[in-house]
Amino acid sequence: MPEVVLPVLDEAEALPGVLAAMPAGYRPIVVDNGSQDGSAQIAADLGTEVVTEPRKGFGAACFAGLLASTADVVCFMDCDGSLDPGQLPDFVAALSGGADLAVGARQPERGSWPLHARVANRLLALELRRRTGLRLSDIGPMRAARRQGLLDLGLRDRRSGWPLEMVLRAHAAGWKIVELPTAYRRRAGRSKVTGTARGTAQAMADMSTLLRRIDPDQ
Repeated sequence: MPEVVLPVLDEAEALPGVLAAMPAGYRPIVVDNGSQDGSAQIAADLGTEVVTEPRKGFGAACFAGLLASTADVVCFMDCDGSLDPGQLPDFVAALSGGADLAVGARQPERGSWPLHARVANRLLALELRRRTGLRLSDIGPMRAARRQGLLDLGLRDRRSGWPLEMVLRAHAAGWKIVELPTAYRRRAGRSKVTGTARGTAQAMADMSTLLRRIDPDQ
């Protein structure tokens, strides 16, 4: 049974819908990263496993979920209502088809992805391609891989650089990485990261630091 790590910071509005849309046979793990809106209790009341991660940061929440998981295959996705859990089986199928890491390429509906965030993501993808040759168009928020493989990568970033570090270290380890188109909708509630200029700037700073620090060929 694949498990789905859902990093959560004040997602009370979106949580019930995301959990209700989870495909049959996929077990969600909500990682609460300091919510003040009752998100953790909502998830628990809906029968979902809840992990508390007091260290702030997207990577910290994702890593806590990875450590809490026990399944062979682990998926990750944002829990703000912008992504459709119904697409997760496509990512798991990609692993069965020979991929080591499946990442999503967002196909945004109008108004779902602010221009500043889209431009920043595009520039990052171009720099990633220049350094590694990987033809990815997005450092997407939906992805799947095998749990032990992820642990073996030795991921260390605990902030916004987590998704990029995963790609860089997977590439360096010789993994086959595939990209899948992923519907991207307007999120529920207020954006806390890439929906704001400040959040985008912080994410870009974290990821730029990783690009300088990690040699993609080692």
